Amino acid sequence: MSFNPRFLATAIGSLPYTDPDQAVDLILTNLTEAPIWPQLPRLGINEQMEIQYSEGLPCVEIDRVKGRMFFDTSKDYSEAFAAFYEAYMAATEAPAGTGDFSPLAISPEFSRGIYALEKRLKARGSKLPFLKVQTTGPCSFALTIVDENKRAIYYNEEFRDVIIKALAMKCRWQLQKFKSLADQLICFIDEPILSAFGSSTYVSVKREDVVAHLKEVIDAVHAEGGLAGIHCCGNTEWSILVDAGVDLLNFDAFGFGETIAMYPAAVKKHLERGGALAWGVVPTSPAIRQQSVDSLVAHFEKVADHLAAQGIDRKLIAEQAVITPSCGTGSMEPADAEKVIQTLGLLSKALRAKHGF
Repeated sequence: MSFNPRFLATAIGSLPYTDPDQAVDLILTNLTEAPIWPQLPRLGINEQMEIQYSEGLPCVEIDRVKGRMFFDTSKDYSEAFAAFYEAYMAATEAPAGTGDFSPLAISPEFSRGIYALEKRLKARGSKLPFLKVQTTGPCSFALTIVDENKRAIYYNEEFRDVIIKALAMKCRWQLQKFKSLADQLICFIDEPILSAFGSSTYVSVKREDVVAHLKEVIDAVHAEGGLAGIHCCGNTEWSILVDAGVDLLNFDAFGFGETIAMYPAAVKKHLERGGALAWGVVPTSPAIRQQSVDSLVAHFEKVADHLAAQGIDRKLIAEQAVITPSCGTGSMEPADAEKVIQTLGLLSKALRAKHGF
């Protein structure tokens, strides 16, 4: 992997708009090298974090009155599973880049942002250096969504396998969709639930299983020539992400910046093999109102110095740094979200100037 981002700026996903064109305007104006397609949860239930990726999964039920989704495992699902695996095998066994992943496509009814960004970029007619897509991660999806008995679907191994493979297919569908519009595609796997890994709530979730689940989706991204990132907006066992083979490790560097230094051996291994750290240094809370580009430059340097003190080359840290918000901005006030994205673009330029990039 040859990837030297040198403070490349990109974002996580969600924005607090109901107009996809307004969201795309903000993104393309400020994230000129690595824009994202915007997730718009305020448009309704279809664009909520897990539900947005539910199309094509067997036995999914969406209760629009209660505003929730679950899997109905009480009926005979053998035919539905057979159809799913048939589509999966046909797509994944095709020559690289030619598999048909459309059975797991995300339609305009579940993401207006994908299609708004695609339309805008096609009209521009020039390729971007980078473009970022995203999916909810398999652990967060399966530990959040339940069956008809309100038991996390993660603990049903048959359904868990389908979810992992379905999300992998959705990644590959996105990457194929945007392949002609950027030189390099990045796909983030959003795993906020990993911040609870090791807690009493998830004591039965095994480390080796988490690594394997993440690796399956990462391998799918790599199969389409993409770079795979994992986003976790809290503290976690960061070595899990490295062991899974991630290319970009995205963490909340504003609120939990020093936790990354608790895993110096894993981080050093990750950076030296060409991986990047995606520093979520721009806060996605009201704290953004008190921050400036200068204050965030100083914060980044402080946290990076702390990491370097653990025996990691300071120049390598800078060369392999991506800058992001600490999380999505979908729950923020629009003015605060705009400041987050605007500050992000300016911060990238300021850090590049400071480090001579």
